[in-house]
Amino acid sequence: MPSSDPTDDFIEAAAQALGVPLDPAWKPAIRGNLEVTLKLARLVEEFPLPDDFEPAPVYKA
Repeated sequence: MPSSDPTDDFIEAAAQALGVPLDPAWKPAIRGNLEVTLKLARLVEEFPLPDDFEPAPVYKA
């Protein structure tokens, strides 16, 4: 049964899709990591770049 929290629903669906067993005791830590990851992704997404911006070069050793 889906919970009322979409984040918990996402965690459960992702674990199921990946075939990873989900111990309920892990959910707070997973939620915390996911929230930090999404916060950082928002910062990257909101950073304005001009359309003609060149990609960084790739250096290989």
